[in-house]
Amino acid sequence: MTSFDMKTIGMCVLFSFTSVTTAVEWPFGTYTLLKPKSGCPRGWLEGWRHQDTEDSRAANSITLGHHFAGTFGRNMKFYYCTKDPNTGMNGGLWPAGNYCIFQHGLSCPEEFLPGTVHWDDEDSHNKNSYGGVLPTGSYGRNTDINYCCRDDGSYTKPILLPTSQPFYLLKFSSPCQLVKGMYVTEENVHFDDEDSNNKNSASGKHPMGTGKVPDQNFMNCYYSPL
Repeated sequence: MTSFDMKTIGMCVLFSFTSVTTAVEWPFGTYTLLKPKSGCPRGWLEGWRHQDTEDSRAANSITLGHHFAGTFGRNMKFYYCTKDPNTGMNGGLWPAGNYCIFQHGLSCPEEFLPGTVHWDDEDSHNKNSYGGVLPTGSYGRNTDINYCCRDDGSYTKPILLPTSQPFYLLKFSSPCQLVKGMYVTEENVHFDDEDSNNKNSASGKHPMGTGKVPDQNFMNCYYSPL
């Protein structure tokens, strides 16, 4: 075997080893993301929330060709992916940027600021329901969900997150945060909430478009591998 062959083999081994050891993992801790049609990351916990929105002249809408897992029409049913706090301990911290995620547990991950959105769901014959593991919140006749948001970096600076499968982040105060190695598109949902004496609200830091009366917009960023 020539010295050139030995060098080539050595370079290939080094490249392979570097690729494996530098693979990006999900940040450690527990938090929740929206579930795309492609599914949750392996080992994550799943749940769903059915929201009974306004029955009269229902005007819910959703981005054409969206990738949300769920059912969307006169009512809205979203699925969620929650990271098990006992897995992925080597993922490090979430990177600086401009985006939101869902809170799960008693507090947000480090450097995020908390907030809450209240949906005033249908009053008459309300059929709200839920199952599985959900973001921190309240899931009765109305819906309250807690969020974790940050704006400590520019959305134009790509952040490092896993690139093996699609996922969602939430828009905060800028266009969609760029993620290295991922193509991003905006996918939005319009909720036609209760018409009578609507009490939609938001507090703290929350995703763009939420907290509006009488209807809310839910602005999401969908990431797919390049």
